[in-house]
Amino acid sequence: MKVKSTLISLLIFVLLLAVPPIALTFTGNGNLLVAHFWVMFAFITGLTIIVVTAILVTQKINPESYAQTFMAATVFKILACLAFLVVFILKIPVNKTAFAGDFFYLYFLNTAFEVYVLLRNLRNQNLK
Repeated sequence: MKVKSTLISLLIFVLLLAVPPIALTFTGNGNLLVAHFWVMFAFITGLTIIVVTAILVTQKINPESYAQTFMAATVFKILACLAFLVVFILKIPVNKTAFAGDFFYLYFLNTAFEVYVLLRNLRNQNLK
């Protein structure tokens, strides 16, 4: 899999992921977003970029340890998100329902993109 096409896919994914929150803000439903939503968006998206980059670098250097790198990066991501959540909740009073919805929207869709990259790379390896 080419690094450039994956990074372009990631950029398109991030832009598409940002459309619903922007639409909520412009339609007057901004109360469904927690305060500092974009900080959470940037943090989780940054972690996704790190995970995807680690996967691509590992694929170039040592393709045999590709799955282990994916699992390690995913564990790192979930632990970093949990630490971020603790700090976020302690520092900023939030609406619990909106916060849960916003977090799961960002986390699960970013994780789904990572799995998509994993499956796409594994399919390419099987074709060789």
